[in-house]
Amino acid sequence: MTAASSAATSADPLVLYGQTFQSRLLLGTSRYPSPRVLEDAVRRAKPAMLTASLRRQNVAAHDTPNRFWDILRELAVPVLPNTAGCHSVQEVITTAQMAREVFATPWIKLELIGDDYTLQPDTLNLVDAASRLIREGFKVLPYCTEDLVLCQRLVDVGCQAIMPWAAPIGTGKGPINPFALRTLRERLSVPMIVDAGLGLPSHACQVMEWGFDGVLLNTAVALAQDPTSMAGAFASATQAGRDAYLAGTMTEQHAAQPSTPVLGTPFWHQT
Repeated sequence: MTAASSAATSADPLVLYGQTFQSRLLLGTSRYPSPRVLEDAVRRAKPAMLTASLRRQNVAAHDTPNRFWDILRELAVPVLPNTAGCHSVQEVITTAQMAREVFATPWIKLELIGDDYTLQPDTLNLVDAASRLIREGFKVLPYCTEDLVLCQRLVDVGCQAIMPWAAPIGTGKGPINPFALRTLRERLSVPMIVDAGLGLPSHACQVMEWGFDGVLLNTAVALAQDPTSMAGAFASATQAGRDAYLAGTMTEQHAAQPSTPVLGTPFWHQT
């Protein structure tokens, strides 16, 4: 990141639940080729937070070869525990409570899966799960679809930020419903982080140009041929999209417009 970009980021921090973050990129920690690659990617991207699943890791196994938890501590990046793999509200509550004890943080990424094939959130029970977590003092970042009514209900029960998907988890398709996402951004004023389905840095740049407040990535970086370089590319694209949004993009035109206006007839055309 250039000095100019760093200064812009400091003057325009991401604010979630009253806490400021100097990056608008959040990064997942699974599926990397090796712990060293994960570490290098995180150091390159400088993310605001790192997501980690309590259900998919053995927290007690500090002597395991992958050193996963030791690496998280060494990186000193705030950890956002998630409830990945949960299929019921009670599973979510139990996992979140355990994560709060293990990581000593009230932050939680709420994942409540309703369909194992698409990994689509359980939209019928997500609001109830979020409401219960908030009453227990959690700072909830709910993973949800781009459905406007669902997202409004999540805000109504106290979610101060939401995380709509761009496409199903791990597909890399990019925003498959731009109209719904842009409508969501226009209608809701809370911070919104696009979570899941982004595959290219240009996807991240695009949603940031639309006014979203951040992006969360995992597979697009972890499964790249060079995860470290891809992490840097996503970090740059995310900031570029934010800069473009703040700068104000031109209005799209339906016909060609001359870039150089004709102010008069050149003298050599006169008779």
